[in-house]
Amino acid sequence: MADIQSVLSNSFLRRRSDVLVAVGVVVVVMMLIIPLPTVILDGFMSINIVLSLLVMLIVLYTTNALEFSVFPTLLLVATVFGLALNVSSTRLILAQGADFNGRIVTAFGNFVVGTSGTEGLVIGVIIFIVLIAVQFIVITKGATRVAEVAARFTLDALPGKQMAIEAEYNSGAITEEEAAKRKHDLEREVDFYGAMDGASKFVSGNVRVGLLITVINIVGGIIVGVTLHGETISQAAETYIRFAVGDGLVTQFPALLISTATGIIVTRAISDGSFGEDVTEQFSRQSRIYWIAAAFLAVLAFLPGFPWYVLLPMAGLSGFLAFRLGQRQAKEETQAKEQAASQTTEAPTEVSPVAPLDPLSLELGYGLVPLVDRDKGAELLDRVTRIRREMALDLGLVVPRIRIIDNMRLEPSGYSFKIRGTEVGSGTIRMGFYLAINPGSVTEEVPGERTTDPAFGLPAMWITEDVRDRAERAGYTVVDSPSIIATHLTEIIKHHAADILGRQEVRSMLDALKRDYNAVVEDVQGALSLGEIQKVLQSLLSEQVSIRNLVAILEALSDYASVSKDPTFLVEKVRQAVARQICLEHTDENKIIHVMTLDPSLERRIVESRIDTAAGAMPALPPDVQRKWITALVNAVNNVQGLGHSPVILCSEAARPLVKASARREVPDLAVLAVPEIVSDIKIESLAEIRVEE
Repeated sequence: MADIQSVLSNSFLRRRSDVLVAVGVVVVVMMLIIPLPTVILDGFMSINIVLSLLVMLIVLYTTNALEFSVFPTLLLVATVFGLALNVSSTRLILAQGADFNGRIVTAFGNFVVGTSGTEGLVIGVIIFIVLIAVQFIVITKGATRVAEVAARFTLDALPGKQMAIEAEYNSGAITEEEAAKRKHDLEREVDFYGAMDGASKFVSGNVRVGLLITVINIVGGIIVGVTLHGETISQAAETYIRFAVGDGLVTQFPALLISTATGIIVTRAISDGSFGEDVTEQFSRQSRIYWIAAAFLAVLAFLPGFPWYVLLPMAGLSGFLAFRLGQRQAKEETQAKEQAASQTTEAPTEVSPVAPLDPLSLELGYGLVPLVDRDKGAELLDRVTRIRREMALDLGLVVPRIRIIDNMRLEPSGYSFKIRGTEVGSGTIRMGFYLAINPGSVTEEVPGERTTDPAFGLPAMWITEDVRDRAERAGYTVVDSPSIIATHLTEIIKHHAADILGRQEVRSMLDALKRDYNAVVEDVQGALSLGEIQKVLQSLLSEQVSIRNLVAILEALSDYASVSKDPTFLVEKVRQAVARQICLEHTDENKIIHVMTLDPSLERRIVESRIDTAAGAMPALPPDVQRKWITALVNAVNNVQGLGHSPVILCSEAARPLVKASARREVPDLAVLAVPEIVSDIKIESLAEIRVEE
């Protein structure tokens, strides 16, 4: 029952916390106007002391300033609360005089002033002034200055830190969520130190006002006591100075704790633990310093006039600490040596874990590092991010984060793309030059260094800035260094999308889809394994068919998995399920697909030559027939491209995967469509029929 009540109470407080805070702030403001009974005043003063102590303890046990982000606002509220208590107590002291019965103020005044008479009053005033001086000149002023510097340097460092986060994100070192969280924390850090810069002024102002109110209490109290209460000057002075000092200490003691907490929270810029943990760890690193301290204290103890009975025990304690720390350090060194020896001994028989290779990485020679340097624009990083988004839209493939690495083994101007550690493309960049690519319609030559476009293998030229306009007018496609690498990356992803799509990526896609299409995902997972689904998706991507419409793909797999689990069969049925999408990729503005067809006898021979392998269905034509078929195909493709059309072959469903497999090496970009994939509102125009002469 007690646990239930506790939970209900906590839930109630959690729901009503905003209301309670608002009421508290209003009460604090009203205290400046409405007189308070001494009982309530004592209660509020006790709360003020406890609150300041809690703030101090929270700061000491906080590892990060942002964990106590309400501190600047709390500092303002605590300052106003203390001043309101000071005003309320001043009103009661001046009104009641010697009859004032505030227990907290009286206790503080008697404790500090101590003895009665002039001596006690003078001591009390001096102690109060010393306390005010320590707080104002040392703690408050120092904390204010540190807050100003921290705010300025935090703001100045913000762009650099944001760029560093972007670089880590684009290189794949951190996730998008982690990057967003780090940026948000940076913004909060700037806001926090900016607020602390202003809030620290409240602390210094509080000290000044506290001193002023204490003076008013003394002077005003003596005047009120002599003129209104008929007391002598000595009686009034003793009464009001005692109350003024007690009242000042009651308000300034919590203010001192708050000021100290302010100084601690703005000075602990670099910390991995709480203040106590940091002190313990950093004071226990070296044992020799305690040996030196012990020797110094021992020598000091035997000098004439020094209290040996104090210094010798301290020397013994320092020596004991030095001995224990030395033992601990020796033990740690022995363990480290044993561990190193163990690793050396076990090296021939045990292999250390190997980190998995990056799904996709870009390695740069040191001469190309400026392309990813934030201080120099780092346009390539932004382009890489855009390419990943475009691939997600075009192919439906969420490309893993591309890790960008500087490789000293590459040529300074070279770059290399790798998929799981294996190179799939490379090139060379001439920094400060432009690549002028000849698309086949150039009207005149321009001066430059001949080369080849790394992405498409087209003839190109390295040209300088002053030739750029002339090259563009002549019909060249002119691109800068980041565009060369970005274009090459796009082609690498398109042609190797099937290699990039691993089972983990498929699992992530299914998990994301399951939230909205749970029935579809569960149905297909019950019929096919993750590997079988992956093979179908890889087959689609290998022909650059987008898998973005994953729902339709999975529904088709679920429908036909009961008929056959042959990947070739399933791929054809999936292609028919997304037939409109495939057709629209090859139509012109009039919804016409310009195709090449196969001679029926050739198509029949290809189908009859089918053999099933572990990699899927493959044609096994005789070598002479295969050679003639490929020659005829290449000639037909060249003729179609000369007419300005992309090469597309239309054949039967049974022949389609075999035609594509046989032509993959010589004509990798050839699109092969099956008759069932042609939707009703798409027109077909045949440009040629491919024949093989007997």
